[in-house]
Amino acid sequence: MAIHFNHKPGLVVFLTVGDPSLVATRSIALQAIDAGADVIELGVPFSDPLADGPVIQRAGDRALARGTTLKNVLTLAAELRPARPGAGLVVFSYFNPILRYGLARFADDAAAAGVDGVLVTDLIVEEAGEYLAEMERVGLAPIFLAAPTSPDQRLEAIATHSKGFVYAISRVGITGKQQALTSDAAALVARIRRWTRLPVAVGFGISNAEHVAQVAEFADAAVIGSAIVELIEQSTPEAAPGAVARFIKGLRMPEAALAQ
Repeated sequence: MAIHFNHKPGLVVFLTVGDPSLVATRSIALQAIDAGADVIELGVPFSDPLADGPVIQRAGDRALARGTTLKNVLTLAAELRPARPGAGLVVFSYFNPILRYGLARFADDAAAAGVDGVLVTDLIVEEAGEYLAEMERVGLAPIFLAAPTSPDQRLEAIATHSKGFVYAISRVGITGKQQALTSDAAALVARIRRWTRLPVAVGFGISNAEHVAQVAEFADAAVIGSAIVELIEQSTPEAAPGAVARFIKGLRMPEAALAQ
């Protein structure tokens, strides 16, 4: 399965599945794709999300309280795939839910659901041998996180083993909105490109059209997570899909977005 960015820059949109509900997440995802999202990251809610800031932590808590499971996430992917066949679908998870589900079973079910790739937040490439073998077996794209603090040896391994795209973290720390991008992001992308021709997506803190325009100068795609999850949190379930769609459209129109 392949992941394509149909825009420059591409937009990767993160959603916490099950917040505010599974039905709402499905509608939000569909409208996000129609508004210009190239890839949807289907976030698996987890009880101990160490890499996430308070916005995504709260969303995960709400989704877990409603009983959202990894199986629900895969069921949602299976519904989205025929509805929007051209969109990229990535399961975004910590390793524990996948391990509990069963790695081989997860790989089989994710591929059957039409998922394109998997990003396991807390699985480092050096310890991913079994996971990589399962991804290869079923044709799923493993996506790894690359940080500004990653040494060259690790970046080379990440670039070598990633498929679909490489996810470059714009800063050290947890997810969440920020006022401005650091120079670390551009320097990291330049380092990653020494070892791969895969698209590079930049995430952690991308929250407005200005950020997206900055990312477009040195990377292939921008990942928007906390800003959208927070927007969903502040909206009613009925209003959330439309609000997210308008926000995504605004990310490609800096002047309109800045005027709001």
